[in-house]
Amino acid sequence: MTRVANAVRPRLARAADAVGPRLARAATAARPRVARLASATKPQVTRITRAKTWQYTAGATTAGLALAAGVVTAAGPWDSTGQRTAERDRAAAQERAGGADHDGSSGTSSGTAHRAPRPAPSAASVLAGLGGGAGSLKSAPTGQALAGVLDPLLKDAALGTRVTAAVVDVATGRRLYGVGADEALTPASTTKIATAAAALTAMGADHRLTTRAALEPDTRELVLVGGGDPTLTAHEDAEGWASLRTLADETAAALQKRDMREVTLSYDTTLYAGSELHPIGVNDNLAPVSALMVDEARTDDSASGPAPRVTDPAADAAREFAALLKDRGIKTTSPGPSKATGRAQSLATVSSPPLSALVERMLTNSDNDIAEALARQTAVATGERADFDGAGRAIAAQLDSLEVPLSGTDFQDGSGLDRADRLTADLLTALLAKAGDPAHPELRPILTGLPVAGFTGTLTSRYTEGAAGIVRAKTGTLTGVNTLAGTVVDQDGSLLAFAFLTSNTTDPWAAQSALDKTATALAACGCR
Repeated sequence: MTRVANAVRPRLARAADAVGPRLARAATAARPRVARLASATKPQVTRITRAKTWQYTAGATTAGLALAAGVVTAAGPWDSTGQRTAERDRAAAQERAGGADHDGSSGTSSGTAHRAPRPAPSAASVLAGLGGGAGSLKSAPTGQALAGVLDPLLKDAALGTRVTAAVVDVATGRRLYGVGADEALTPASTTKIATAAAALTAMGADHRLTTRAALEPDTRELVLVGGGDPTLTAHEDAEGWASLRTLADETAAALQKRDMREVTLSYDTTLYAGSELHPIGVNDNLAPVSALMVDEARTDDSASGPAPRVTDPAADAAREFAALLKDRGIKTTSPGPSKATGRAQSLATVSSPPLSALVERMLTNSDNDIAEALARQTAVATGERADFDGAGRAIAAQLDSLEVPLSGTDFQDGSGLDRADRLTADLLTALLAKAGDPAHPELRPILTGLPVAGFTGTLTSRYTEGAAGIVRAKTGTLTGVNTLAGTVVDQDGSLLAFAFLTSNTTDPWAAQSALDKTATALAACGCR
């Protein structure tokens, strides 16, 4: 990976030159399928031409190819030939033809080989080794041409009384277009892009969150120590996440080895400080922010989206742990709060997937619990107090170290649920560009975690009549606030980062549609 990064430094532009012919071919393949969008997004036309999802494979793959220029082996939702697995699965489910020759023999997608799309012209492999070649991509769009396309769309009354926007060429980091780009507005859930960048910078993409069971010497007190992992699960199928059942298995075995069948059970949440309750109060969008919880303290079997939560996540997790230990022959007292001493001996530990996977899940599903956890973890990692205020300071400090524009910004939480948060379009696009810079491979999960239009996460049901598979973006929605920030590949193969922030919207669905139309116009743009 180091050799690849060195080969393409200092700028992604150098990598773009190396893969220019492939991107050019990809753009050529995609152009006829996306061109219809251009006329659909002209100001005088209000209806976007229906474009079938599987037809956008080539354009979406172009985005992956540009990103892979930085780190060929970067994790992400692609199969080995370069098509996003979500796109392949959906195309197979619809029994459509399209995409590259994805016969299922080499991909990692789940169980769709026998129904996979038939071969069709497509872009070159995303994850193939990068080679040289003559030629280069066309230059990025001009600001004047972008203004001609975007200005009328951003004046849509559905976007409220204030709209700010920025478009950046990821290859160079240069801003191509801006409207109030340095004005700080309420960002809603696009705040999670900043939280992700701060956490990855502070801890690295391989960092894991560990929950442990520790035995205090001579007291028979067993302490369940929270490590701040909201994805810790008690489900029988942990699906790769840290398992409370595994922790109980290993803890029971260790106790039985010591001939202990009865213990005093306590739980430790002291990793975090301050109030657990978010300023918005009790809300189905977020559990109390605790260093110990199981399945995000949800009271149903959901894994994402709003859901009723238990009022005391740590106590609930400890009770579940006690029940699991009982099933394994270990009797416990009713659990209560405590703090593990430095002399406590760890009997068993379970760790989350790498931070990169947590970031991807957070961004794809707009997971507020993971967002607040990563904000506090950033505070812990940098020596700040692990409460809401300390987390905000830690995020700002880590972003400052990335040399991105912070003027006017304010971080009151990690999720964007707090209406007092303030971010700029300049900051969001700068962070997206940093994530595509070969000098910052640790930030790549920000790009691979963005929802794919029409396929994954919070964009699954959007862009059904637009640039499905081409736009990748983080959504943001609060009452009166609609935001969108992400990446798109234009008609000439340029990878662009964009951010649109609005305020005082009155119809969230109309505002959402207007933002989607604007991102679609960017995808359809040659803009020269």
